[in-house]
Amino acid sequence: MRSSEAMELLGLPAHSRPSPSEVLLSVKAAYRRMVMESHPDRVPTHQKSQAESKFKQISEAYSCLKDGRRYGSRMEVHVMRSGVPTGYGRSNKTLVKAPFLLIIFAAVSLGGFSASRAYQRQKAVCSSQNPFLP
Repeated sequence: MRSSEAMELLGLPAHSRPSPSEVLLSVKAAYRRMVMESHPDRVPTHQKSQAESKFKQISEAYSCLKDGRRYGSRMEVHVMRSGVPTGYGRSNKTLVKAPFLLIIFAAVSLGGFSASRAYQRQKAVCSSQNPFLP
């Protein structure tokens, strides 16, 4: 959202250039006034969706104008990366594989010991002539 659009949305003159301290005070006062007028809790239920969208636009306009350094410029968007860190453009797949392999190894080794003990106990308790049963 451009600052001129934000100023118009808050009901301020779009092309006026007052000092930064005056801008902050006037923007804050205009924001409070507009929020009180268009808050979703203060309108009838059949107008709530319109009031919510206007409230979001007013909040976006205020956040665009409240920082004095961004006055007169577009709002910037920064993208933050998440996930496994990469080095020199290569993906670090070993960081993903290592915990998975440790979990598999632990499950097989610990589960295998208890399964063989259970098999031996079952075989001792009730022996069977069928070679496919324990």
